[in-house]
Amino acid sequence: MTTWLWLIVPYVAFTSFVVGHIWRYRHDQFGWTTRSSQLYESRLLRLGSPLFHFGLLAVLGGHVLGIAVPASWTDAVGISESGYHLISVSMGTLSGLVCVAGLVILLYRRITVTAVRQATTRVDKLMYVLLVAAIGTGMLNTVGVNLLQGDYNYRATVSPWFRGLFTLSPEPGLMAKAPTSFQVHALVVLALLALWPYTRLVHVFSAPLGYLTRPYVVYRSRGDHLAARPYARAWEPPPPARPAPIVRMGRGPR
Repeated sequence: MTTWLWLIVPYVAFTSFVVGHIWRYRHDQFGWTTRSSQLYESRLLRLGSPLFHFGLLAVLGGHVLGIAVPASWTDAVGISESGYHLISVSMGTLSGLVCVAGLVILLYRRITVTAVRQATTRVDKLMYVLLVAAIGTGMLNTVGVNLLQGDYNYRATVSPWFRGLFTLSPEPGLMAKAPTSFQVHALVVLALLALWPYTRLVHVFSAPLGYLTRPYVVYRSRGDHLAARPYARAWEPPPPARPAPIVRMGRGPR
């Protein structure tokens, strides 16, 4: 069971994540979208979406620091274990609460606004269930285990197990030693990764980063008499065309 859960299942999820995105890009580019519902309701969306996205980015950044960066690296730059624990718990709790607040607003909007609820597909519902489970178990680990019950050194079990999957030197026994809440969190995240390419989450890889480097759009008026008006009428007739010059044909000098 240990080999199945912490060796086979992760590679199946990673394969689905990579192959699924390639398949989706080649066969469903018109469906590569967020399926935005802003036209149905915008007030709650303007509040919940930034909270959720910025909070999630901070949460992912904390995961990269805690899982991808070995403890020996932080020790080398002078960050003690107690200092790392303080930073991890405080920043993780703050970013997690922001993310949870945004997700609650978005779920409330999706449930209570009829048009948004009717535009929700079955895959969307499954995606939201996994998102809630992933964020909920993550907050349980951060607040419940690391903050209230004491410091669990997940960098001695969870982190090397995860890094070993990418260095092709997996150690499934390490993850088997982790607390149950950490194991549940890992399995939920793996399920979310496996489902990711077939949901609206693919829009993460189509962020409009080109807007940061594209040239400015320069607007010029068509004349002083038009610029003096607050706006130009859409039915403004074009200026009259100039008559073409008359060319007389005649005999040239002999």
